[in-house]
Amino acid sequence: MSRFPFLSVSFSAAVLVAAAASLPTPSNLKPDGLPPIRDDVFDAINRYSEYRTAALLDWSPSKREILITTRFGDVPQIHRVAAPGGARQQLTFFPDRVTDAFFSPANAGEMLFMKDEGGAEFYQLYLDDLHSGKITPLTKGGRTRNTSPMWSRDGKYIAFASTARDGENGDIWIEDPHNQGSARMLMQASDPGWEISDWSADGKELLLTLEKSAVVSEVHLLDVATGQKRKLGPDSPDGGWFNPKFANSSPGVFAISNAAGDNAQIVYVDLGSKRSTTLRPDLKWDVDDLAVSPDGRYVAYLANEDGYGRLHVLDTVAHKDAPLPAMPEGVLDGLRWRPSGHEIGFTVASARSPGDAYSLDVDHGQVSRWTSSETGGLDAGEFSNAQLIHWKSFDGQAISGFLYPAAARFTGPRPVIINIHGGPEAQSRPGYLGGANYYMNELGIAMIYPNVRGSTGYGKAYLNLDNGAKREDSVKDIGALLDWIKTQPNLDPARIMVTGGSYGGYMTLAVMTHYSDRVRCAVEQVGISNFRTFLEHTEAYRRDLRRVEYGDERDPKMRDFFETISPLNNAAKITKPMFIVAGRNDPRVPWTEGQQMTDALRKNNVPVWWLVAEDEGHGFAKKKNRDFMAAAMAEFVEQYLVGK
Repeated sequence: MSRFPFLSVSFSAAVLVAAAASLPTPSNLKPDGLPPIRDDVFDAINRYSEYRTAALLDWSPSKREILITTRFGDVPQIHRVAAPGGARQQLTFFPDRVTDAFFSPANAGEMLFMKDEGGAEFYQLYLDDLHSGKITPLTKGGRTRNTSPMWSRDGKYIAFASTARDGENGDIWIEDPHNQGSARMLMQASDPGWEISDWSADGKELLLTLEKSAVVSEVHLLDVATGQKRKLGPDSPDGGWFNPKFANSSPGVFAISNAAGDNAQIVYVDLGSKRSTTLRPDLKWDVDDLAVSPDGRYVAYLANEDGYGRLHVLDTVAHKDAPLPAMPEGVLDGLRWRPSGHEIGFTVASARSPGDAYSLDVDHGQVSRWTSSETGGLDAGEFSNAQLIHWKSFDGQAISGFLYPAAARFTGPRPVIINIHGGPEAQSRPGYLGGANYYMNELGIAMIYPNVRGSTGYGKAYLNLDNGAKREDSVKDIGALLDWIKTQPNLDPARIMVTGGSYGGYMTLAVMTHYSDRVRCAVEQVGISNFRTFLEHTEAYRRDLRRVEYGDERDPKMRDFFETISPLNNAAKITKPMFIVAGRNDPRVPWTEGQQMTDALRKNNVPVWWLVAEDEGHGFAKKKNRDFMAAAMAEFVEQYLVGK
């Protein structure tokens, strides 16, 4: 979910600018057109934004302890937690975030981790000796992107996908992390969508996925000795197999499949016949994730039930789901089995709890909470809970979303912020809103997170409803939401702001070109202002996958369509104030998308605040930058949404 902590105070900014001290601007932020940001605004927002989240990453191979990612400084780093509720021991210390980490399966004193610099997403791999503190680079750096790293189960090798050869295609490499210079290419790719999903117990084969779109994906077996691959399947033009894992106790693979129907189901694939069997045909929800226990006895999987995550554990001996105790309510992800026993780890977030690491001992039915993330000293139990809402769009299509109402003490119709997720192959889910809770608690603003057509979680037919020339149908879903807001006595249709990041940024701009007369203001972050210029300048390794979703700008007919719907070419229709944010190192949506939109709006004398971060990419990761941006958004909301 794209979340922006637009926070404010309930008195006039203009009156206090002269009296209040201004917030210092971080050196790598370049504000243009922003007023001085008041210290008192930052103070008001700070308790709501001083929260932490923790996500489980891996289990130790020898002890009951875990790796998590959490932030205690400027950016998330890797920590070790030795017991449920235990202290968090920080293991990495970098100015940029560390995105993933894995213990060596053979040595709890070694850790593989990956990170980029400045948000550019050119991830590099490192080996960390946790005893000596020595960190060894395993990849060459530069503008090479290395992803999906995986240890062999004996801890002797790592495999990963890398664009080192041509900067575009994800070739499969193998390396002995203890032998510098041993890296070699196993498979040369001719497509950018290759990722490693699993490594067999005997070390002889890798499971690979080739993702061609959000709904189409192939699974292949790669022979580690010869570098030869063979396709498992499926042979489906409009479906695929995702997240495959070796069954461990039988010659087969478990995977998530939408090849045989609309919903993504858990299937078993026999390696000999390549035949797949749906294991829960009665399940009417998409399956998001799965993980197989090391002995193959259990398969944990997550069902996406209208945005909420439900954990299931399939007993492969009894051929049915095992009974489970009551589980934490919210959004679950990150399934990871402990190497010994039958304990599955995962992360849980909810509207009243930031992300935290949990585990379930399936044999004993015991749930353990490993972390308790802080909420800035605030009572999160008082935060607004998500309410599932539905409305009908222009063509009768049912659309859903989550409404977070203003605190109960506020009466009368409340202002509304509509926050549209990115992707578009993503989903707004009832997780923790962080600083946005200030809106509801202190300003009495209601928040709506819609899941317009094209969102995940509702089947592949719904996911495909916005593809290509159907792009603006999703914009009309927001128009229908504006109609729905008019029918709600507790919401104020005259005070609506729309916001979003990435694809949600495009949606924000498009909504403003269609419904500027019905929306008071907008905040757009790292968004697309013209699909043609976006596709021409996004990084090469992701361009073809984006063309599947949006259309191919090299096709004259599609190119003309892009120019027709482009918010940049329709900037004259936007008449309300805008705040536009970008990261200079963004590999997905170049910062120039925001610059050209800002320039076009200013030519029409539309008030525009423009903020660029020199040390960020696709969204702000560094807390000092996020704090300034949040306070700046507070000023914007105060002036243009809350103010009369």
